[in-house]
Amino acid sequence: MSAVDGQHRANARAVRERAPDHVLDTDVREQGGRGPDGEHVVADRRLFMQFLAFGRAPDSAALVRALETADVPGVLYEDVNDPHGVGLLAFAEQPEALLTELRPFLRKPPFGDLAPKPEYTMLGRTYAVGYEDDLVAALIDRPRRRVCDPALPWAIWYPLRRAGTFERLPRDEQDVVLMEHAGIGQAFGRAGLGYDIRLASHGLDKNDNDFVIGLVGAQLHPLSVIIQRMRKTKQTSLHLDRLGPFFVGRAAWQSG
Repeated sequence: MSAVDGQHRANARAVRERAPDHVLDTDVREQGGRGPDGEHVVADRRLFMQFLAFGRAPDSAALVRALETADVPGVLYEDVNDPHGVGLLAFAEQPEALLTELRPFLRKPPFGDLAPKPEYTMLGRTYAVGYEDDLVAALIDRPRRRVCDPALPWAIWYPLRRAGTFERLPRDEQDVVLMEHAGIGQAFGRAGLGYDIRLASHGLDKNDNDFVIGLVGAQLHPLSVIIQRMRKTKQTSLHLDRLGPFFVGRAAWQSG
């Protein structure tokens, strides 16, 4: 072994000894709550969701027909803030499907004739927060069912990036901040007024956002109130670097 190799090994050993365990953890499975044996419930499945927006779309019906013919899993929204705008939410467990199936479909008419709005492009993955009993339901079934529920046609989609101040908080303080934020979503969900879809987008977003959030509901007003209430939380008021842009729409088509 050369002196250089020996130094590299010594440096690597020093990193292992000094770095926190969570930094060196290479287990990328989703971890939920603890099972009967005390071990965390784990799953190596998740749903990738991509949101794309387009302009110059005068005929939503033609887009719906194309989606139904191609059997694309997702939701087509009509943009409230653009009379010629639409948004397409697509999802798949394997991200390759966004390239091998969705990409060729979008390059052909009628979607290929639309004007992309890249500022609204969002990509994220469902993730576990550590207390879920049924990870498949939480990561796959529930978000897919929520966005495709005909009783929940309204939606607000937006990206966000946390500020570094949050990452520097002790873990117990982070938990308090997150629980305050989550409590609002849970309260509105129990009341049937709105439900959130939380996606992690670390390294997946061209603007380096951390998360994609979707709010879906039967009416638009409660979704706006959820965001209004969120503004008063510590996370939003103190620990966000940026928020938005916001896409607001109503489903014109939802896959089964």
